[in-house]
Amino acid sequence: MASRRDPAAVYLRWGALNTAVFNGFGLAALLYWVVDADLDPLQLVLLGTALEMSVFVGEIPTGVVADTLSRKWSIAISHLVMGVGMILTGLTTAFIPLALAQMVWGVGWTFQSGADVAWITDELNDPKRIDRVLTAKNRWAIWGGIVGSIGIGGLSWATSLSTALVLAGAVSILLGIGVAITFTEHNFSRSDGGHVAESKSIFKSGLKLARSDRQLVRVLAATVLFNSGAEAVDRLFTSRLVDLGLPQTPDPVVWFTAVSVVGALAGIVALHWIENRVEAEGAPSRFYVAAGFLAAAATLLLAAAPEIISGLAAVFLARGIGMRVVPVVASIWVNQRATSDVRATVQSFLGQAEAVGEVGGGIALGLVAQQLGISTALVCSASLFALTVLLVRRSSSHD
Repeated sequence: MASRRDPAAVYLRWGALNTAVFNGFGLAALLYWVVDADLDPLQLVLLGTALEMSVFVGEIPTGVVADTLSRKWSIAISHLVMGVGMILTGLTTAFIPLALAQMVWGVGWTFQSGADVAWITDELNDPKRIDRVLTAKNRWAIWGGIVGSIGIGGLSWATSLSTALVLAGAVSILLGIGVAITFTEHNFSRSDGGHVAESKSIFKSGLKLARSDRQLVRVLAATVLFNSGAEAVDRLFTSRLVDLGLPQTPDPVVWFTAVSVVGALAGIVALHWIENRVEAEGAPSRFYVAAGFLAAAATLLLAAAPEIISGLAAVFLARGIGMRVVPVVASIWVNQRATSDVRATVQSFLGQAEAVGEVGGGIALGLVAQQLGISTALVCSASLFALTVLLVRRSSSHD
């Protein structure tokens, strides 16, 4: 991924910077919502619901924009809109404005979702190389996430969580400007007219492919099911660790930064191992099953953990490895099946499947957490992960 002009090199650097901002913001936001905004479990999950509803509505239109107008500019716009959402988050502790900020962030994310994979696939124009580049991108992204977590975590500790959130938003906007300057678009043909008709045609073609390809149907169904459980884990693990007795000295942000960094390092090792094996026949489905099983077991451990050490270990396994690997192999799986003309649109279907799962599962498990406790909601998440594993294994045996 050697030369400076190699689009893979640009893509890997961007992936690292993008995740640095994303992880730094996520770390600070999770603590900000619990510590500064004092949101209850249902409100925490409803924030995710607001986010995923905006993703669900925005995924297809923005995916079609990327396929008809420009993938490069779609990514640049994404950073601008997400940056605004991040800044708005740091300026309030009230639930409704926080939910609105999440919706702004979600719309921004849809401009990027699918467009980045479609951009590098066409720009690289090397089918034998793309799967390894996509996996390598996720390893680079994890390293970027480590840097972002340490940087924003340190800033949060030195100043305040709200200051860190605003700064993350400003950096996101600057990154969008960087994309506009450094990304090329040599192998993409922009539609010169009739955008509405062209968009409808691309959407119909993408939908036809998604419905007729059994493997695409399988990965989309599995994604809905898996993300139904993932939303509760993502939103509630912070409160669960606090309930288990997370030490208050040093500051909790230091502990969460450490958990994020150690989990990310484990994710790097896992993805490096996958990178050299992902091109084998049926590899994505096998990796999906293994990662889903690990996520299920670790989430069950988090729900039953009697003290903080086992709780931290469970978060490390569930979020650091299992839940990190599943979306990577899902994206590769979809990318292998999609054709160039509808690639961003089909990737957007994957994003919509994630949103459907997270909205439905988020609301249901948020209510479970509110009425029956966080541990019960986590048991439900583990059950959904296990069902995903069964779905993928059963489908694989019938191909």
